[in-house]
Amino acid sequence: MRNIKLTIEYDGTRYLGWQRLGDSDKTIQGKIENILTQMTRSKVEIVGSGRTDAGTHAKGQIANFKTDSKMALSEMIEFLNRYLPQDIVVKKLEEVPERFHARYNAKGKKYSYYIWNNMIPSAFERNYSFHYAEELDLELMNEACSKLTGTHDFIGFSSLKKTKKSTTRTINELSIQKDGNLIHFTFVGDGFLHKMVRILMGTLLEIGAGTLQLAAIDEVFESKIRSEAGITVPAQGLFLDEVYY
Repeated sequence: MRNIKLTIEYDGTRYLGWQRLGDSDKTIQGKIENILTQMTRSKVEIVGSGRTDAGTHAKGQIANFKTDSKMALSEMIEFLNRYLPQDIVVKKLEEVPERFHARYNAKGKKYSYYIWNNMIPSAFERNYSFHYAEELDLELMNEACSKLTGTHDFIGFSSLKKTKKSTTRTINELSIQKDGNLIHFTFVGDGFLHKMVRILMGTLLEIGAGTLQLAAIDEVFESKIRSEAGITVPAQGLFLDEVYY
């Protein structure tokens, strides 16, 4: 039995997210599994490094599947990219040890979020950034990034209710780069809770716009109350860039 690791890039605009939903053909996982099943002539299930929400994109999603197929990797990747929709691309295939698991072996992830910061929206960036017209104080937002960096209980910055699992995570990097009207936020950490990046991003925006105080970050860490943090920004500005192993 072979264990094959995939590196996948996708535009999530048309899809309901990564995770297969019953018989739905509107998920990334579902699309890839359908083609793999055709290719190997046996039912294939893939394991992703984690779910991405409807509308979220990926430049480096990782998944793996097991197969008895003897097909060469070069033939597999050619078959996949020939029959997958053009907005899903398998960038790389690797044969990995049997015990490799895309989700359980992941040590960290890197995400990007893009803001189109201008009164006038962009026709071209609308599916790949969030249009936010308010003037932003980037210096204050950098201070907020420093407060969020490190090891904390992030349950107040997630959509999770109470859970028995640990909600403590470490953010190693949270940085901002501005290029004209486009602002690029980078999040690197050992893991992220459900909608955590989108809620952190909304909190940073509200602090930058002056509608939320910088002190709110410490208050949310202490209270663990979701409603005290910022908005949940839309999914289309979010990219999964890389998964670390």
